[in-house]
Amino acid sequence: MKIKIEMDEQAEEEVIIRCRGMTEQIAAIQRAVSEAAGAVQKIVLYKGNTEYYLPMNDILFFETADHGVAAHTGNDMYEAGYKLYELEEILPGFFMRVSKSTILNTSHIFSINRNLTASSVVAFENTHKKVYVSRYYYKPLISKLEERRLHQ
Repeated sequence: MKIKIEMDEQAEEEVIIRCRGMTEQIAAIQRAVSEAAGAVQKIVLYKGNTEYYLPMNDILFFETADHGVAAHTGNDMYEAGYKLYELEEILPGFFMRVSKSTILNTSHIFSINRNLTASSVVAFENTHKKVYVSRYYYKPLISKLEERRLHQ
């Protein structure tokens, strides 16, 4: 992979990623650049026939539902036009899969009720909504939260 920087005092700043196809590595680079630039990333979500453009940070979690994938905010729920595995590829780094059916926004975690024999429960501030974290994903989640805490 080549990295090239061209300086032009009169040009608008832009980052171009030229690649043969979208890979996991390219998606990670895209997320890192977006986060570093502080861009407010938005996602298109649906409720009935209406499209909503919500900032990614407003989303608490995504979960599979009867009709597809649901996106939850503090007080609402929308339909996402994606499968969970597709969301994993496009979501910023502060999202993480925490069970077979859920992707969580780690920046909104208020508390974790740890349970060693079953799923742990994540609660969010100012909402009744909760998410279950499977035992398989508990340690990676704690590691991610610790890493974020150390880098702040």
